[in-house]
Amino acid sequence: MIIRQLAPGLSVADQLTMDDLEAVKEAGFKAVICNRPDEEGEPHAEADSIAQKANALGLEFRYLPVNGANITDTDVAQHAALLSEVPGPVLTYCRSGARCAKLWALSEAGKQDVNTLIETVDKAGLSIVDIAHRLS
Repeated sequence: MIIRQLAPGLSVADQLTMDDLEAVKEAGFKAVICNRPDEEGEPHAEADSIAQKANALGLEFRYLPVNGANITDTDVAQHAALLSEVPGPVLTYCRSGARCAKLWALSEAGKQDVNTLIETVDKAGLSIVDIAHRLS
C-alpha cells in the first residue's frame, strides 16, 4: 500500500488488502472510499470484505465503483458528495490511486488552477495529464 496525500485531509492509495486496514486506522484516517469495481482485473479484496473490517475498526467505508477509462460527471459529483459527508481525514483507493486522483482533480476543477491540480498530483507520483482538458 502506497499512500499519497493530495490535500489536507485527503489521500489516495493503491489497492488495499485486508491487512492494510489496521495501518490505515493507525495513520489516523477516519474514512475509506473504494473507487475500484469488484469485478475489475486481477483478484483483489472485494468492497464488502473491506467494508466489514473497516467498520469493525471504526472506519467509515463507502463504495463508489468508477470505470477509470470513462470517468463521468456523475462519478465526479458522487465522489465529491461522499468526500463532504464522511469524516476526515479520508483515504480513497483504486488499483493504482490514479483514478482517485482524477476524481479529486475533476471535483476541484474551477476551484483550483489547472496547472496547480496537475502539479499536485504529479508531486504525489501520479499523472492526470490525460484529463487536463476537463480541468478548465
